[in-house]
Amino acid sequence: MNQSQGRRKTNRQTSYRRSSYIDGNVVRVADPVRELQRPPKKVNKAVRKNRDRARYMNLSYVMFLSVALVVAGIIIIGYLQMQAQLTVSIKQVAALESELNDLRLSNDEKLERINSSIDMAEIKRIAVEELGMSYAKEGQVVEISGEGSDYVRQLGKLPQ
Repeated sequence: MNQSQGRRKTNRQTSYRRSSYIDGNVVRVADPVRELQRPPKKVNKAVRKNRDRARYMNLSYVMFLSVALVVAGIIIIGYLQMQAQLTVSIKQVAALESELNDLRLSNDEKLERINSSIDMAEIKRIAVEELGMSYAKEGQVVEISGEGSDYVRQLGKLPQ
């Protein structure tokens, strides 16, 4: 087998590979020479103008984007700080509510202890026997209508 026959066989195999389709193979063999020989696609002026405008960024646009980025950063930082303050406040409120409940329980326990230690019969006995107090008789009780005010001021002697 001479050299030219070996090349032909290789060229045939290569051309066969390029033109044949193997199941599952969807890759197209690129031909750069053919791509360069194609005439360029004609693009509408408006499309070309839009593309040029999209590629071009002037100083004012860059400055606008920079300012927008800084403002967005400041807003996000402020939001995060407010969120942290809210979390701290919620924890403080929860701690104060817990303390209030503890104080209420303690107050109720002390009130119950005081009320259970008071003997009303003994207080009545001391008031009547030792201090000489007596129940009010008829005519000694004077009812005064407050007519919606919180207190009544006595300016003279009560009638007897």
